[in-house]
Amino acid sequence: MIRRFATFLGAAVVVATCVGGPAGGSLSSAVAEVAVYAAASLTNPLESVRTAYGSSHPGIRVTLALDSSAALRTQIEQGAPADVFLSADLGNPQKLVDGGLAVGPVTRFAGNHLVIVVPKANPGSIATPADLARPGVRIIAAGEQVPITAYATQLIGKLGALSGYPADFASAYEANVVSREDNVRAIVAKLELGEADAGIAYVTDALGSKELATVALPPETAVSATYSGVVVAASAHSAEGTAFLSWLAGPEGQAILGDFGFAAPE
Repeated sequence: MIRRFATFLGAAVVVATCVGGPAGGSLSSAVAEVAVYAAASLTNPLESVRTAYGSSHPGIRVTLALDSSAALRTQIEQGAPADVFLSADLGNPQKLVDGGLAVGPVTRFAGNHLVIVVPKANPGSIATPADLARPGVRIIAAGEQVPITAYATQLIGKLGALSGYPADFASAYEANVVSREDNVRAIVAKLELGEADAGIAYVTDALGSKELATVALPPETAVSATYSGVVVAASAHSAEGTAFLSWLAGPEGQAILGDFGFAAPE
């Protein structure tokens, strides 16, 4: 009986190692996992990207880790097992390249634009961007290292320079910030729950939410965001990661990103 069990166990191990490969295949035919560390604002399109890429590349399985671009860069610097890094800016991937932790050059793959978002009920009665500086308005923002913060600073600077806006617009806006979140998705989530009156997010976040509305911005204050990616130097699947990044920046990837409101990279 013991000998019979051992024979069965050995056969089971062989079968398990062959699952996922063609008949007569070897371990080299197993599915390769490509770990993609990506900005939280890419959450929605990347679910569709993962499905589409898996369908056309059956030997690859894409896994996702989503957070602030700055937080993910730090994780990669500390040795996180990422294969591809997709950031909501150019700076974070370039820092990895400059530090020898990623393979350059940085690949631009998407564009986005900033908007002011409010809960649909608009509890703060935000009618124009100038209302962001009105006393008592509660604003949700992001931490200093999160890319949306740098973009938002540009937007607030442009608004403050407009005729009719107070000279202290930027400082009044900052005084109204009641919370700083880890990423832009957290900003959106809190506004959807009605925990604040307004925030600055990406247009794709507004398009993806049924609970938020936007406040019109003067055309001259438009701020664009450029998304970029790199393959991590320590990747165990650098060839597969390079292929994925090229696909994302190509026609098929661009079509999916466009479906979710992303623009072509500038």
